[in-house]
This record gives sequence, structure tokens and C-alpha cells, in this order.
Amino acid sequence: MLALNQKELFDEIDILPIDLKTKLVDKILSSITPIDSSIDALWTKEANKRKKEIETNSVTLVDGDEVFQKIAKRLQS
Repeated sequence: MLALNQKELFDEIDILPIDLKTKLVDKILSSITPIDSSIDALWTKEANKRKKEIETNSVTLVDGDEVFQKIAKRLQS
């Protein structure tokens, strides 16, 4: 197989179906930052903990717009 130049490569990527594009992105990202299953396990544990907290109403949710307004006010002062 001949090596593609950058423009040809990008042109080829443009015509790929979305499922192949996402696989390509995953492949590129994993080559840059290898998967660490111990970190994935910690994130899964944290996500499940937060989900349970929301479902049991043990945390108070704050609207995202409100959070960003508070951040903007802090940055202005």
C-alpha cells in the first residue's frame, strides 16, 4: 500500500461512515494515551456513586446555567 499524503488521507477520512470514523478516533486516541483499566475502573466507580447519590436525592443538583453564572461573577471580580 502506498503512503497517502495528508490531503489524500483527510479526503479518505471525510468519506468514511460515522461508525468507522469513531473507530478511527478511538484507535488514534489509544495510540496517544494508552488505556489504563485501573483508571477506567475508578471512573466507573465514581460515576456509579454519583448516579446513586442523584437517585437517592442525597445530593442537591445545581442547574448548569447557574454554575456558569457564578463562575463568570467570580472571574469579573
